[in-house]
Amino acid sequence: MDEVLGQTKGVVQSYLVGLIFEAAIVTALNWIGLYFIGVKFALLMAVMAALLNLIPYIGIIIGTIIPMVVAATTQDFTAALWVLALFSAVQFIDNNIIVPMVVASRVQVNALMSILVVLIGGALWGIPGMFLSIPLTAILKVIFDRVPGLEPFGYLLGAGDESKEKPAPTH
Repeated sequence: MDEVLGQTKGVVQSYLVGLIFEAAIVTALNWIGLYFIGVKFALLMAVMAALLNLIPYIGIIIGTIIPMVVAATTQDFTAALWVLALFSAVQFIDNNIIVPMVVASRVQVNALMSILVVLIGGALWGIPGMFLSIPLTAILKVIFDRVPGLEPFGYLLGAGDESKEKPAPTH
């Protein structure tokens, strides 16, 4: 039980580190794009949008509207459309590449499973379900990996548990 609780704590910490790393990547992508579009306060807008991106659905909408308004008022409407295109592209990359590869890999949940559990979490519990689905799945994986008879479910959720693997035979 102590081992499961310790690993659960590690999974939650890894998930939070993954979220920070994801936010840093999204910030960089947004900042580069906003800089080239010429939006004032590009770095501030990029950081704000990346932090709001952690709130599923609503966060990215708010995080996109604010830079669009800044671009429309300080430049022209075309710049606001470029901001919309940029944030749409970054959001697509984030949802389909960064989250499954960066965040889910930190908690050893495979990419396909991470996408599925986020969709299921959103369908069951809405926004909180989407936010909590990956860490809850990772906790389940830790439990499945430790309970005899449930190991196949842990294997289905993601990468093998390296701490339980047997060392290779020496010859």
